[in-house]
Amino acid sequence: MKRITLLLLLLTSYIFSNINAIVSILPEQTFLKAIGGDKVNISLMVQPGNSPHTYEPKPSQMVAVTKADLYFAIDVEFENVWLPKFQSLNEKMHIIDITEGVKKMHMAQAHHQHETNGEHTHAGEDPHIWTAPENVKIIAKNMYDALAKYDSANAPYYKKNLDAFLASVDETDKQINKILSNLKKSRSFMVFHPSWGYFAKAYNLEQIAVEVEGKSPKPRELVMLIKEAKEEKVNAIFTQPEFSDSAAKIIANELHIPVVKISPMAPNWSENLIHMAKTIAGQH
Repeated sequence: MKRITLLLLLLTSYIFSNINAIVSILPEQTFLKAIGGDKVNISLMVQPGNSPHTYEPKPSQMVAVTKADLYFAIDVEFENVWLPKFQSLNEKMHIIDITEGVKKMHMAQAHHQHETNGEHTHAGEDPHIWTAPENVKIIAKNMYDALAKYDSANAPYYKKNLDAFLASVDETDKQINKILSNLKKSRSFMVFHPSWGYFAKAYNLEQIAVEVEGKSPKPRELVMLIKEAKEEKVNAIFTQPEFSDSAAKIIANELHIPVVKISPMAPNWSENLIHMAKTIAGQH
């Protein structure tokens, strides 16, 4: 009997002590796990292999919304449509903007588009803010602030986790700087989808985009890209599993460089960025 009572007490204290939180994308889940530890139940919206531009939640995810205390919004496209719907479904749920304090950049454009169109137009803000360590530190602090406010009794626990996480982000940054410090040939890298603007800016690199507003380049544009890649001595072309890479393969074959599949949506955030840096530095 004592055992059953103890078990019930443990179960109820577990249920009442945990925050139910929702995140939009996998990297957020990684950050929140690091800070929230075992005191936060995390539901993920955009499932692996899906695009945050066009994602539509499943019915089971809508059920999770009805039980959520906090929603950590990171300003990806599907949130524009769905956040108001989530809020009307659960008016008690707090929506936290974890991009607050991050300086946003415009989405990079393909260089050859400037040449063919003769003009420069912005394709809106680049949402991939988590590809730069400094931004991840801002995101983490915003997450901590929300958790500490909502669950003040466990604030010291969250603070300890935050400090450990920030130290690990600094370590990742240090490793990337070390990898890229010997970069002699070129500070340019080629990407299919321009998702790495914040990463490029953080390390004084230049991303050369293949894709033009979601479309593959035309033959004339491909010729220009191949010429530019030769001039810039790029080591690899980065593509994402979520997108087709046929145009990237044509360029890679022409230049005898590898096509590297890497997604900014990967959960192993630190290893992902270090792998990116090593590939740019030619350490395949």
